[in-house]
Amino acid sequence: MEQYFLATQKMEQEVMFPSLLRGVFPQQEGAAPATGGHTDLYERYQLLKAIKPVVEKGLASVTDQSPAGTGTDTALDEGAGSSLEERLSHHVNGLQQVLTDLTKNTNALTRRYSQILEQINLSEDQSRS
Repeated sequence: MEQYFLATQKMEQEVMFPSLLRGVFPQQEGAAPATGGHTDLYERYQLLKAIKPVVEKGLASVTDQSPAGTGTDTALDEGAGSSLEERLSHHVNGLQQVLTDLTKNTNALTRRYSQILEQINLSEDQSRS
């Protein structure tokens, strides 16, 4: 979770001109494959920015829940408890995979943005010479 937040924070700090990402498509190296077809990095940037508050809000709602209802469910049989553990494990694993994919996408986008800026700086330096 921390890696995801660090990656999005770095992306927000480095990507000063998101419009430079229009028409630029992800490279295969660190980016997860696009699920919605051919989305450019600008669309992916917008998506990653939109997802961040949802993840933060979801995390806050999980930590804000009080364990008040835990004493009322003591009548459940032990078989239901193991089923709950399996379901929780399944969902935690799924969440971990999603966060890993989001982190990879965020890091790949930030790297590509840095490459674009380097190319712009190189072409400006060559035109001055």
